Amino acid sequence: MKSKIVAGILGILLGGWGVHKFYMGNILAGVVYLVLCWTGIPSILGLIEGIVFLIDDDEKFQARVEAKKFFF
Repeated sequence: MKSKIVAGILGILLGGWGVHKFYMGNILAGVVYLVLCWTGIPSILGLIEGIVFLIDDDEKFQARVEAKKFFF
């Protein structure tokens, strides 16, 4: 079971490298974040995703993890 707190903190602090994507099991998106990290766009998206992970309720977050429905 993935922790929404860990995913949120990883998204906020290391989202530019896609660490939160790797943690959540979305390897392809993590690689895309790594490839595009020099643009700064993944950093902005990681910050937004991290905040959303932290404010989501537990049931909604776990449903997203089980369905593999992430933002990207």
